[in-house]
Amino acid sequence: MRALLLVNPKATTTSERSRDVLVRALRSAVELSVEYTTRRGHAATLARAAAESGVDVVVTLGGDGTVNEAVNGLMTAEAVLSGLTGPRAHVLPALAVVPGGSTNVFARALGLPRDWVEGVSVILDGLRDGRHRVIGLGRADDRYFTFAAGMGLDAAVVRRVEQARLRGRTSTPALYFRSVVGQMLTREDRKSPPLTIERPGEPPEADLGTVIIQNTAPWTYLGDRPINPSPGASFDRGLDVMALRGLAVGSTSRTMAQLALRRAEPHGKQVVHLHDQDEFTVIASRPQAFQLDGDYLGERQKVHFVSVPEALRVIC
Repeated sequence: MRALLLVNPKATTTSERSRDVLVRALRSAVELSVEYTTRRGHAATLARAAAESGVDVVVTLGGDGTVNEAVNGLMTAEAVLSGLTGPRAHVLPALAVVPGGSTNVFARALGLPRDWVEGVSVILDGLRDGRHRVIGLGRADDRYFTFAAGMGLDAAVVRRVEQARLRGRTSTPALYFRSVVGQMLTREDRKSPPLTIERPGEPPEADLGTVIIQNTAPWTYLGDRPINPSPGASFDRGLDVMALRGLAVGSTSRTMAQLALRRAEPHGKQVVHLHDQDEFTVIASRPQAFQLDGDYLGERQKVHFVSVPEALRVIC
């Protein structure tokens, strides 16, 4: 069995010594090649080339951004997918994820341990036993995502956190909390919410201040605490959506409190829930922040979301 290990050398929870241990462990089970990413988008290029060269498994060591890039590389491997008529999962290399980032939402949603050593043990057992799971993905225009996407307030908070980390701040629950509060207090969209969700054959959901899309649950974690706007979301179903009508400080704060207190599902007049959606479009009256899998991708005014079932095999 041939495998490629994609290493993000900036992974926050591993060292050079631990990476050497990982390489030795994987080489006990597979014929392994190792590549280090050097820039944004590099993991996608490497994963695509690996799929087209006939690799059986792509292993990532990094955070959710590295996973997202690898998945997009696999899902766009033209030499593999040309003439494909059935689910992609049956012809693409499997994906194995070693948690190396600060949050690792995707790995944890799969039930993998937070500790990378324990995660490697699970992966080795899966490789030796031929054990895998087939999952669905989400797609936003031409970009795939594994666990979540967002427009509006959600993505603007991601942007604030990324900017703080570039200034040397550490990703902590306190940083996210301060970013949410700061974004709520400075946002002009409270008076004229810019977002609308359009679905085939359904009336539009308008006057929305933020839209959170989930391909699984939870949406994210604050430390050890799962945050679950749409607790019914699943890799095995379509996309789930939670949106807020407007961003009044009082009602938005109540919704944030419901999330923090782990209530089953946020509720209230301002909350919109959509479950198991095959496709929909989010349209903004003015450019809005946009994120996929926790990576800020700039501003958009229109994004088409699609559920892609049985898209990928994952070792877990």
